[in-house]
Amino acid sequence: MPTAPGSARLPATTGLPAAVPGTRLPGTVLLAGIVGSTAYGFAHAGSDTDRLGLFAAPTEDFHGLHRPAESRVTTGPDLTLHEAVKWCRLALTCNPTASELAWLPDDLYEVRTPLGDELIAIRTSFLSAKAVRGSYLGYADQQFRKLLTRDAADPAARRRAAKHARHLVRLLEQGVGLHETGENVVRLPEPERVRELGERIADRPALAEPLLAEAAERFSRPGALPAEPDPRPAEAWLRRVRAAHWTPPVPPAGRARRAPQSTGGALGPTG
Repeated sequence: MPTAPGSARLPATTGLPAAVPGTRLPGTVLLAGIVGSTAYGFAHAGSDTDRLGLFAAPTEDFHGLHRPAESRVTTGPDLTLHEAVKWCRLALTCNPTASELAWLPDDLYEVRTPLGDELIAIRTSFLSAKAVRGSYLGYADQQFRKLLTRDAADPAARRRAAKHARHLVRLLEQGVGLHETGENVVRLPEPERVRELGERIADRPALAEPLLAEAAERFSRPGALPAEPDPRPAEAWLRRVRAAHWTPPVPPAGRARRAPQSTGGALGPTG
């Protein structure tokens, strides 16, 4: 398949730069970068590097009996790729993990194409007050419940608890900031403060309760986000993606393609 306008066609056997050697990509990667702890500022020696991206499957792959896979996940390296339409659906629900791909600092992008830049330009159209509250507060509450059920005598559980606690704090601060300003700040301004607070919450989960209550109260106030997302820019962008990645079928050798003949609006023979 030739390189589509607005795309970066990566070699199928190499994938993201130095990230997935030997892994065959499911389509044309439009946008990809480093996410997770490295993006937030939590990374330390020995931390994994998480990568997230979105790709466009060949448009003709949607025309058969079986639709192309919507996601590709690998470990070692840690890489998640979502097909363009799946990413858009996740972003319209303000899924924190998927959405951050469109809000990364410039230095964390590893693949950035013209179509990827177009998506970044419409990122605010995916946002809505209800979805941001539900996603960020909901995911933070999940982290809190994990803290309440851990085995306090297990050292490994303590390390996991610290991770759950700092992500609880991160989700609350990013979500409230998004609600109040309309901007998703992925790279935390004070990651060490969040890390230290997470350590304290890991030992005393009750410390998270006032944070959750304060966030819920701030989410209840009027903010910078609309009540509902605007799906029209995403729909138009997806149509451009499909047009850019469509390869017309080639007629069999020696057989010229015939133009369809008009029946004048009449149906053909029925029996």
